[in-house]
Amino acid sequence: MDDLLAARLQMAVSLGFHIIFACIGIAMPFLMAASGYRYLRTREPLYKDLTKVWSVGVAIFFAVGAVSGTALSFELGLLWPEFMEHAGAIIGMPFSWEGTAFFLEAIALGLFLYGWDRLPPWIHWSSGVAVGISGVASGIFVVAANGWMNSPAGFDWVDGQAQNIDPVAAMFNDAWFTQALHMTLAAFAATGFAVAGLHAFLLLRHPNNLFHQKALRIALTIGAIAALLQPLSGDLSAKDVAQRQPAKLAALEALYETSQPADLLIGGIPNDETRKVDYAIHLPGMLSFLAHGDFNAKVTGLDAFPRDEWPPVLIVHVAFQIMVACGGIMALMSVLFLVLQWRKSPWLHRRWFLWLLVIISPLGFIAIEAGWTVTEVGRQPWIIYGIMRTADAVSPMPGLVVPFLLFTFLYLLLAFVLVWLMYRQIKTLPDRYASARLTSDDVPNRLDAR
Repeated sequence: MDDLLAARLQMAVSLGFHIIFACIGIAMPFLMAASGYRYLRTREPLYKDLTKVWSVGVAIFFAVGAVSGTALSFELGLLWPEFMEHAGAIIGMPFSWEGTAFFLEAIALGLFLYGWDRLPPWIHWSSGVAVGISGVASGIFVVAANGWMNSPAGFDWVDGQAQNIDPVAAMFNDAWFTQALHMTLAAFAATGFAVAGLHAFLLLRHPNNLFHQKALRIALTIGAIAALLQPLSGDLSAKDVAQRQPAKLAALEALYETSQPADLLIGGIPNDETRKVDYAIHLPGMLSFLAHGDFNAKVTGLDAFPRDEWPPVLIVHVAFQIMVACGGIMALMSVLFLVLQWRKSPWLHRRWFLWLLVIISPLGFIAIEAGWTVTEVGRQPWIIYGIMRTADAVSPMPGLVVPFLLFTFLYLLLAFVLVWLMYRQIKTLPDRYASARLTSDDVPNRLDAR
């Protein structure tokens, strides 16, 4: 394995783990705050216990995310010194603001965890909301820095050096808003469905458990709203990528030849040698419409770019198809849930519905991993789009396969510890909270009234 591949794989593994921790850290505090709000409004102990249970989850993922995020910041400097030498002065501002948001999040989380019965109730609840807001802000700042790599701005590149640096223009580059919106909605949708799936699984074992019924409804409501908004965000992103990174759009749709109109492909296996896509379903003119709002618009294909500037078409196309498929299934499930919720249907508690939730619960995170693959692999061969190639930014230090294997082992160990901690929390739930043992038979008249 050469050093460039080892460095890229190490970043892929690190980001692959960290992005899950970060997304849960963004969305989970809002589930916690929603439950806390219900407690303050109803004074039902069940909601207080549910808020405490979810706050422990927030604390665990915050700690794990802090560890993985710190490792990532070291990797940027160690693996990509040439990139950091030039980019540090340009995109240092969003990283510094991300650090500020992180500290505010830590302070707010501390107040929430240790403020029960010590702070006035609404002040205490506000500290929980502050955890969520600072978490979202932290994510937006990081994504803004990544958006700059896709849409570099705020400097002039002269003789291999950055001059006339404007850090504000760099942070608010053309890509930051669409990427941040898409990422934030993905975090809420994925976390909402994952938490709902977990409580659905526990309801399959304890069908009348009131605690899990309430938890499922809160989590799935937030996840469903985000999943239904995500296609709108995806449309904005597609039009944005078509303007800024036409090679990436061509790769994710495997559009080898510039076309007018251009078909949208569903599925298929791209073949770079024949420049065709086998086994795909063609939707005539749809790519033109999605990219430019016109069924007859011209869409730039890969033939407009030198062969050595093509992203890996097969990886990007397959990842994009997976992301869209997962998002589509979640959006359909969201419609089903909201309709059943609106009609107060008993089907929400039927086993088939619960099994459906369990099965699709990982799809949000699969979509996030696939979407991030589209974003990062689709930018190749550039680390700064159109400015610096990834191969020119890698560290000259030999033997990068060693830290790659070491970090992979550490992330697997971290994931194992995280799963063990969550398993322990869930297993001991009925022992620590009396409301976690409540069933609908205990309070038959209140189950459907909420």
